[in-house]
Amino acid sequence: MTTFVDRVELHVAAGNGGHGCASVHREKFKPLGGPDGGNGGRGGDVILTVDQSITTLLEYHHSPHRKATNGKPGEGGNRSGKDGQDLVLPVPDGTVVLDKAGNVLADLVGHGTSYVAAQGGRGGLGNAALASARRKAPGFALLGEPGDLQDIVLELKTVADVALVGYPSAGKSSLISVLSAAKPKIADYPFTTLVPNLGVVTAGSTVYTIADVPGLIPGASQGKGLGLEFLRHVERCSVLVHVLDTATLESDRDPVSDLDIIEAELREYGGLDNRPRIVVMNKIDVPDGKDLAEMVRPDLEARGYRVFEVSAVAHMGLKELSFALAELVAGARAAKPKEEATRIVIRPKAVDDAGFTVTPEESGGEPLFRVRGEKPERWVRQTDFNNDEAVGYLADRLNRLGVEEELMKAGARAGDGVAIGPEDNAVVFDWEPTMMSGAEMLGRRGEDHRFEAPRPAAQRRRDKEAERDEASREYDDFEPF
Repeated sequence: MTTFVDRVELHVAAGNGGHGCASVHREKFKPLGGPDGGNGGRGGDVILTVDQSITTLLEYHHSPHRKATNGKPGEGGNRSGKDGQDLVLPVPDGTVVLDKAGNVLADLVGHGTSYVAAQGGRGGLGNAALASARRKAPGFALLGEPGDLQDIVLELKTVADVALVGYPSAGKSSLISVLSAAKPKIADYPFTTLVPNLGVVTAGSTVYTIADVPGLIPGASQGKGLGLEFLRHVERCSVLVHVLDTATLESDRDPVSDLDIIEAELREYGGLDNRPRIVVMNKIDVPDGKDLAEMVRPDLEARGYRVFEVSAVAHMGLKELSFALAELVAGARAAKPKEEATRIVIRPKAVDDAGFTVTPEESGGEPLFRVRGEKPERWVRQTDFNNDEAVGYLADRLNRLGVEEELMKAGARAGDGVAIGPEDNAVVFDWEPTMMSGAEMLGRRGEDHRFEAPRPAAQRRRDKEAERDEASREYDDFEPF
């Protein structure tokens, strides 16, 4: 069974926002006490967070569909709905987040680094929040926005200082087992290592990590063997170590040709030309291996490589190699630019930026005007089109934003089609310069004349008081005989 997964496709869904509530406060002797509908709760986000205790993406390989909780709807009595709970997904250090097209969305390096993969929907406003001096009793509320749906790809690139590369069975696993406390699988057959192994090495005052990358073969950069699958784990390493087998039993191989082939694969993969290299000739405990190492060493040094002759089995030459790697790692760390605090950049909108666009199109030979913008599209998503007053409120908002004015400038006429939103999910209607709705039957849009009309009980009380006053005046005017 697979225990190491470094690439998965993840389907994440944020929580939907809760709907606002349309409610009117009622109690004894106060049947219409004003709007008291609460707001809906916010939907939960889906957040990816680096956790040092996680080393593989295996969990998401088995369960690729993840969803945050929805916000609760608002209730009467000015009670807002509960927010949805954020879904936090732990990922290994060095995880790269990409979209389906392969574009990098985030590079998560460092414990606690997080990225919001899917944003939860906003909760809808209740009619209490929509009330104003002109709209005293809104008979509608806004709907909650749906949460984001995203299909993303997670790729794990091992975070290490040193990478051991070379042919299968060159002794990389043995070398990392003696340099560090790592215990990889070691055997005398090719492709023993099926996953990258990490070990921590201490050399003097320098502590660094070393990675054993599965064996490369000719054509690895094109997908042969395991090379293409694991070459990305070399990208973050500061130092590359070529582990050459000086005791191979294959007649068509020798350390120099092995080095040339691996270097050709690294160049083909790209992005690794500036990394310092060290050559390690392993298995010098074998007599023929020692002779071959001494024979090819001058040729390798002539190419500019630092060459170390070691034996992982006999623990020969390991101390010199360890301190040489520590020196290179320390130099690479010192050469890195100093990290600065994140600067907050404020980018105000342009003065002439209306926040939306109107584009003339055609649909079935008929003119169509498409409106795109954050506010118009969000307002449409929040509108209950079964409520005439809510549709009228949407018309007012669009008019105040300047949508009708831009439609006129674009040449729209009464009866032309107007689409708000993207092609695959747009609301289409026939445009009228002054959009009317059933809300006007209540008077001016958003007003309720029930609050302006006298209440029956109060009117009866005033009538009785007037009768008593009239009777009192008649009694005062009465003169006995």
